[in-house]
Amino acid sequence: MGGESRARGRSGDPAVGGRNGGGGWWADDMSLNVCRTMEAEYVRRHHRHVTIGNQCSSALVKHIKAPVHLVWSLVRRFDQPQKYKPFVSRCVVQGDLEIGSVREVNVKSGLPATTSTERLELLDDDEHIFGIKIVGGDHRLQNYSSIVTVHPECIDGRSGTLVIESFVVDVPDGNTKDETCFFVEALIKCNLKSLADVSERLAIEDHTEPIDL
Repeated sequence: MGGESRARGRSGDPAVGGRNGGGGWWADDMSLNVCRTMEAEYVRRHHRHVTIGNQCSSALVKHIKAPVHLVWSLVRRFDQPQKYKPFVSRCVVQGDLEIGSVREVNVKSGLPATTSTERLELLDDDEHIFGIKIVGGDHRLQNYSSIVTVHPECIDGRSGTLVIESFVVDVPDGNTKDETCFFVEALIKCNLKSLADVSERLAIEDHTEPIDL
């Protein structure tokens, strides 16, 4: 599976680097430096969350060995997040699939949540940008917004995909910013790993399908 990186901001845009803007992304290998520079530019361009008050923000990166069109076909399905998100058991959308649409998501047991009401904020099929905001439900993620962007890249000489997911959320009473970010990041990492697993499996199936002559 592809690698994973993190960038985090504490009081503004996500920082390039590890926790608190330290090391973690950069390496001596020049090709890796170029890759990290591209990631940082995508974060700067599309993931500019501005935190207010007691909020935290972070961005996670996943490299997937599957073409962009396939990965995006999963990410953009506001009506079917369960296609790759392992914690979603059911999703019902109110209205048409357009900006402002709302979905009711049921969460599987084992998490400190049961339902989540989410509004579609961004859906750009040309730039591959997807954004949602949580507007209700039974959980602790207050004022939570996330953005997912999907970018083409080459992995091992084949078409691959760079996925970046960022978020901003209130820090609950009794928790620190680090604790809150750690919890949300853990959920996103599971989702991104599942997205990679599903996408790469579908890519293999597509590649092995017989060609009609």
